Amino acid sequence: MINQIAPASEGHLARPVIGITVGDPAGIGPEISVKAAFSEDVLACCHPVLIGDEKGLQEECRRQRYRPAPLHLEPGAPLPADLNTPLLLPAIPLGARTDWTHRSAARYLSLPPALPGSEPIELGRAQAAAGRAAAAAIETAVDLCLSGHLDAMATAPINKTSFSLAGIPFPGHTEYLAWLTGCEDFAMAFIAPRLRVALLTIHVPLHEVPGLVRQPALERLIRLVDRELKGYGLASPRIALAGLNPHAGEGGLFGEEEQREMLPAIQSCRAGTIDVSGPYPGDTLFLRAYQGEFDLVIACYHDQGLIPIKCFSFGEAVNVTLGLPLIRTSVDHGTAFDLAGKGIADASSMRAAIRLAAELAQLRTAPR
Repeated sequence: MINQIAPASEGHLARPVIGITVGDPAGIGPEISVKAAFSEDVLACCHPVLIGDEKGLQEECRRQRYRPAPLHLEPGAPLPADLNTPLLLPAIPLGARTDWTHRSAARYLSLPPALPGSEPIELGRAQAAAGRAAAAAIETAVDLCLSGHLDAMATAPINKTSFSLAGIPFPGHTEYLAWLTGCEDFAMAFIAPRLRVALLTIHVPLHEVPGLVRQPALERLIRLVDRELKGYGLASPRIALAGLNPHAGEGGLFGEEEQREMLPAIQSCRAGTIDVSGPYPGDTLFLRAYQGEFDLVIACYHDQGLIPIKCFSFGEAVNVTLGLPLIRTSVDHGTAFDLAGKGIADASSMRAAIRLAAELAQLRTAPR
């Protein structure tokens, strides 16, 4: 999973500090976060900081017979310089400081000790308390990244129903992180050992997708992907656009979006020296990219991009949010409520997400 984009230069940010949010505490997030944080490959590449409900994380560490170092930060205080064991950081309680009516700007770090008497959380089901806990961990990690205490963040899975029950008006991590950071130009992408995919649309009903395949949105995404990949060491990324319709519309026979929206977007971006081509039929494009013909595929909708990613690389693929003012990676799977509390969850995707976060942090600070 290492060196997905380009090799990092030596002599800079040798072991970045990576925040690990434990996701929905009713699912497998705490288990895989602890397993990953104490794994040899993660400890070799970064300083991990576990972020979540302190009591729940302590119980999970005891179950797995690990001993993290508890940490309580005063406002503005730096993290310890030498982190030889994973730290455990209580999340900011989600409450009065959250205002859903506007985008928040970069905030000053303020981490009070965890509040006593927090709501009990039942394993294996969606619930408002779990949604609030997951959101608090995310907000804490964002604060730490924006204040420079963390070099990147890796997130365990959240549950969208728990978020909704908690009154959090975002369908997933990507949209929530964009709101928290005031970012309007962002995209969900997945990076696997031999395939990279970015999504034009994310969590929207399928019947709405054709109306969102528009030239301005396509141009914005193509330029964002090109800029982000160049920032991580690819000098001239080869970007391919997947058609929306069967056979990429067959010249208008099976749909007009390719001719009316996609081709003009591609032509406009190519005029700006971006190496983008298509639209190509989706039934063959992802295999071509997997075989090395392209560096990244832009998919029109969620399942069009994620089915090939998960078929080729389930457990190895990492979710990356492009465009944010911070580095965020995540797992390629959900909360797995049916496995919660059983101690059998596979942490390989969480480990891959943390390793890639560390690598991207190194690449972002690498001299060019």
